[in-house]
Amino acid sequence: MYEAHFGLNQPPFSLSPDTALFVRLDDHEACYQLLTHVLDTGEGFLKVVGDVGTGKTILCRRLLRFLSDDEAARNRFYSVYIPNPMLSPVGLYRAVGRELGLESPRPSDNAALLEHINQQILNLAQQPRGVVIVVDEAQSLPPATLEALRLITNLETEQQKLVQVILFGQPELDELLDQNRFRQLRQRITFAHYLKPLSRTAVRQYLDFRLTQSGYNGPTLISDRSIKRLHQLSGGIPRMINVLTHKALLSAFADQRRQLNPGDFDRAWRDSKPEPTRLHSRLALIAATSALILLALVSAWSLL
Repeated sequence: MYEAHFGLNQPPFSLSPDTALFVRLDDHEACYQLLTHVLDTGEGFLKVVGDVGTGKTILCRRLLRFLSDDEAARNRFYSVYIPNPMLSPVGLYRAVGRELGLESPRPSDNAALLEHINQQILNLAQQPRGVVIVVDEAQSLPPATLEALRLITNLETEQQKLVQVILFGQPELDELLDQNRFRQLRQRITFAHYLKPLSRTAVRQYLDFRLTQSGYNGPTLISDRSIKRLHQLSGGIPRMINVLTHKALLSAFADQRRQLNPGDFDRAWRDSKPEPTRLHSRLALIAATSALILLALVSAWSLL
């Protein structure tokens, strides 16, 4: 809607995880370098933890793109992507089997499926290629399925692990792993990275890169005062930055302005806040009425 007005060739703040718009922020770049280092050294488990909207999914997609597009990585690793971890152990084994090229594994019990998968992993190791299992939203893994995933990683030779696992999850992932039943798995997680919200400087870098990649070539579109306000409202969370900046661009476009101001982000914030439900509104009205009645009683009492 506003692209032509601002000289853009695409929406710069879409919520879809477009790796072409991946910004090499210090924290995200450090996480990506850790991911590739862990793959290179053959460590068994790695976890990436971040709150909602901090950029886990786009990091996950960038890693998967590296594994599929980089020739050296493609020759060395066979990637398995589990985007929906709400699976039973049998469901997990079937999903992994399909990703490994086992079209329709016949066995239906856990042990037989695991043996079928292990044999395929051993076959791939002859090429030689290791298997990388990437799990997004890993905090949603049922405990039994997480244990099933651990059993897949038991396969190894005297020289190396044949299966590596990278878990992307929200902070609840740590709560899941803290259970005593997963103490063996915790010992295998040799590296972890915790994604942090963006600083104000990083917010500027994030916005400028996405605008430039989307075709913007003009004077400063978002002033320092506006950046400060955006940082305050978004808390430095990339997803909220995308939502608020998209709506702020719409606000400026509606006024036919070519620069965003703090008021645009205030409007975007008000528009993004959830409306109170009727129940909440009634409760608020009851509370206010009760407070007025109590105040009137206190005033009347003081006059006696």
